[in-house]
Amino acid sequence: MDVRRATRFACVVLAVISAAPALADGLDRGRVVAIERVVNAWMAKHGVPGASVAVAREGAVAWTAGFGLSDVENSVPAKPGTMFRTASMGKSITATAAMRMVEEGRLGLDEPIQTHCDSFPPTRWPLTLRHLLAHQGGIRHYGGPRDAEEQASTVHYPSASAALAPFRDDSLRFRPGTDYLYSTYGYDVIGCALEGAAGAPFMDVVRRTVFQPAGMTRACQDDPSAVVTGRAAGYVRRGGELRVATHVDMSNRLPAGGYLATAPEMAAFAAAFMDGRLVKPETRELMLTEARLADGGTVNYGLGWAIAEDSTGHVTGRALHGGSSPGASGMMYIFPAERIAVVVMSNLEDAPDRARLAESIAEIARRGWKGR
Repeated sequence: MDVRRATRFACVVLAVISAAPALADGLDRGRVVAIERVVNAWMAKHGVPGASVAVAREGAVAWTAGFGLSDVENSVPAKPGTMFRTASMGKSITATAAMRMVEEGRLGLDEPIQTHCDSFPPTRWPLTLRHLLAHQGGIRHYGGPRDAEEQASTVHYPSASAALAPFRDDSLRFRPGTDYLYSTYGYDVIGCALEGAAGAPFMDVVRRTVFQPAGMTRACQDDPSAVVTGRAAGYVRRGGELRVATHVDMSNRLPAGGYLATAPEMAAFAAAFMDGRLVKPETRELMLTEARLADGGTVNYGLGWAIAEDSTGHVTGRALHGGSSPGASGMMYIFPAERIAVVVMSNLEDAPDRARLAESIAEIARRGWKGR
């Protein structure tokens, strides 16, 4: 059985036999009504057709709900079990898998990435996993003359290493560690290294290190030709008009966010990450610390997570990761000290104000809890 067929099979079977993560003590009715109000207002303001929202507290999902329509043409309601594209929220998943492999001694944070990814050619300067996790590797993002073609790719790549083809021969934009350039393709190279270090398909590594211990029993690769129960249709707004999003195959960016998952599954991941059930607490703290550049400066990104700052540039102790892909966008926001996470997933590309919405939901969930 080849990798692609195995992935499809897992998606279909798991979608049939599994359920959403179990709920912990739920939110009281007053807070639920307040959250529903802000979500409905956000959807109405920005014309979002459908969304699912989940809140995790103290290690488990405390509340989740669907809003609007997951499929406008067929009037299918969005539910907690609706499967959305994770888009770049999936970078936090891939980073966690990579750091779990570091803990196991299978990967080195500071060894040349080509040690385990021989599909990526030698580079002018040393390029490491640490660089790539922090977007300091100098590998380009989308752009240039092939920008539209790459973002709307319909090519199916059978492995993470095969997906390096569009950019593997391009020069680095700068010496790794000296600057920051957000790069989806940099995470593809991480996926290649995970395959090489494990001697197994990329999705097998992610299932073992993240999905299974976090209880993400339905999460899988976003294969457009697979039959996935509850998969949301995707939309985009052009000139204010709702349109069906461009058909794409996300295998050209699988490690960077080409997953399908439900909102409660993503909240369960965030809870497990915060509680040290996926990586050790010291590893989590490293991932949630602003990575330093060679000149001593920092940017507000750690290893797989954006680090939240206040209006004065001071770190708040919170972290987040958003994402937008054709037909989907979302936000994952975590409060590690309080063990609260909020996940918003929608079927509208580039839905605005997602971080503000997630933060508003978190503030509602915190009210009157633990003395607040």
